[in-house]
Amino acid sequence: MNARHTRKTRRGMVAVAIASVALLAAGCGAEEKPSEDKPAATSAAPQQGASATQGSPTAEEPAETLAVVKGQNGFELVINSAVRDAGGFLTVKGVLKNTSDKGRFVPDGVRGDETEVLKHGASLGGATLVDGVGKKRYYVLRDTDGRPLTTSGLGIVSAGASVDVFLQFPAPPASTTEVSFQLPTFEPATLKLS
Repeated sequence: MNARHTRKTRRGMVAVAIASVALLAAGCGAEEKPSEDKPAATSAAPQQGASATQGSPTAEEPAETLAVVKGQNGFELVINSAVRDAGGFLTVKGVLKNTSDKGRFVPDGVRGDETEVLKHGASLGGATLVDGVGKKRYYVLRDTDGRPLTTSGLGIVSAGASVDVFLQFPAPPASTTEVSFQLPTFEPATLKLS
């Protein structure tokens, strides 16, 4: 194979790679309409600055509110759902709002104090669910690298802005119909499970 043929082959491979990336990006940007039965999924890991949204809820956000809990420095967490799935998990979804009149960092305390969680940066990894009847506490799940299965990368939230958040826990037994949700620096809340 001569050098000229090798260059043409490389250019062709580069063109295919660029076209593949363009198609992938176009596919990722496509929006699916949520069914009327299920709310649309929220972002798993918002990026600092770009993740905050302004204004009232859109049609894609869950309309139901299970709890509103107040935290430090004007932060408020609106919990929209706490749903068991077939895999034995319980996913809590909501919106973290900055109700103050200036941009603020999400309090460090929400990460909790476990070394494994702390080394992965800002997250809601300190959250727990308490089953008072079953006398059991459930911690946020972690992946094989020890990262908490919750919204991470939290930084400054602008005044009046909000960030979609999620937290994943082991599911309590089917007989448990409500739990106490606890997030450091926030007041506790009772959640009805579905």
